[in-house]
Amino acid sequence: MNILLVSPESLAWNSRSHIHNGLGYLAGALLHAGLKQVDIFDGAVERESLDDRLRREPVDIVGISSPTPLIHAAWAAAQIAKTHGALTILGGPHPTLMPDESLQRPQVDFVARGEGEDTLVEFVRVLESSAGLHLEAGHLPPRLVVPRAAFAQVRGLSYRDAAGGVIHNPPRPLVHDLDGLALPAYHLFKIERYANLQPLTDGLDRHARAYTIVTSRGCPYKCTYCSKPITGNIWRARSVAHVLAEWRLLVEELHATEIGITDDIWNLDLKRAKEICRGLIDMKLNRVPWLTVHGMKVNHVDAELFQLMKRAGCRRVGFGVESGDENILKRSIKKSQTLDQVRAAFRHARAADLETMGFFIYGMPGETEETMERTTRFALELDPDLANFMMAVPYPGTELWDTVQREGKIYARDWSELAIHSDHAHFEIGALTPALVEHKWHEAYRRFYFRPQRVARRLLRADTWRHWGPRLRDARRFFAP
Repeated sequence: MNILLVSPESLAWNSRSHIHNGLGYLAGALLHAGLKQVDIFDGAVERESLDDRLRREPVDIVGISSPTPLIHAAWAAAQIAKTHGALTILGGPHPTLMPDESLQRPQVDFVARGEGEDTLVEFVRVLESSAGLHLEAGHLPPRLVVPRAAFAQVRGLSYRDAAGGVIHNPPRPLVHDLDGLALPAYHLFKIERYANLQPLTDGLDRHARAYTIVTSRGCPYKCTYCSKPITGNIWRARSVAHVLAEWRLLVEELHATEIGITDDIWNLDLKRAKEICRGLIDMKLNRVPWLTVHGMKVNHVDAELFQLMKRAGCRRVGFGVESGDENILKRSIKKSQTLDQVRAAFRHARAADLETMGFFIYGMPGETEETMERTTRFALELDPDLANFMMAVPYPGTELWDTVQREGKIYARDWSELAIHSDHAHFEIGALTPALVEHKWHEAYRRFYFRPQRVARRLLRADTWRHWGPRLRDARRFFAP
């Protein structure tokens, strides 16, 4: 069978310059299972449309991955796939949380819920051996009707039966032995088209080969804004040896120029994080710079970790600061950290000569102008090399979503507007209005980045002038009142 794995083109945020490692793992699992004709279509970097790609080279199955803001684009991709005669299967965070919504659309044949590697392999095996599947007339595009018994043993799969009813097979347990998973099919990515991992601050290497690596899955913390429908609340770590073997592959065989760790929380086990760093030093893999793409947990660090990270080749660390108000951190976000722990993490990172990045959220339930002002002042106090200010987004599957549904009002007209980097507030709750949240968000960007030393630093960077168009658009979006 010929299989194409698709990530829709993102119109919900400015750019997504790192590879889609979820598709990489799915492709790796299929290839490891013996499937020969597997490819990846990442709409973020492709130079032809999906329609043109399928017209040029038809496939049997199109698998489409989608977070909430891209679900409409995923449905559109499924429509295109059906017009070219392909079976469609959707996966990712949004279809996992709301599979019935997608299966109400005739262009969606199947939904894979949760971690999809084993589900997709078993699904393809059933297709290879099944008879009796047929297309239902009267639908444009034709809708696949599945005999109940054909896929009954594939855990994590949802589909329609002959009567049009939706069947949800039992959920698939989380994969606990991550070392047993096939490595991502890195060779299927058009790596030369991914410029870098941090487009707001880098972009100086015209020949970047930026890869990402996942060393663990899941997170035991339960921040109210965070949805983890795929990786779950149980932290599962790959062995240090397995991580280092993949890192060697990226450095020595794939010639990476930059590597980003994309775990939810790679440093949960402090001892393991240090062992990875020591391994990179001992194996001389520290010649390629790396960074933490997502925020590290500040209550699982010490000074030694940052010193080891620097020696291991790390260039930049990010921290999920979220708020400068202790009460918002504790009661609204449930972050399980203190402001003093944040201060200590930044201090240790700077002592190790690491660049720092801070993530800050405005507009959580219970916020006031005063609490958001404390966040801005805290950002100015910490003074990270890069500050990323965001407005709270109530994603399905989160406690924040439930709270807003129960006590507030969501302003997004459709799922595509629930983007984390949007310049509009997404909900109103109590006395917290969108106008106030947007005002404090714009103000935070102006007060942080319009300081004289910040402006001078930005004007002296070569990438500012090389990419002046996107930089100007960002400035208008972030700084406009």
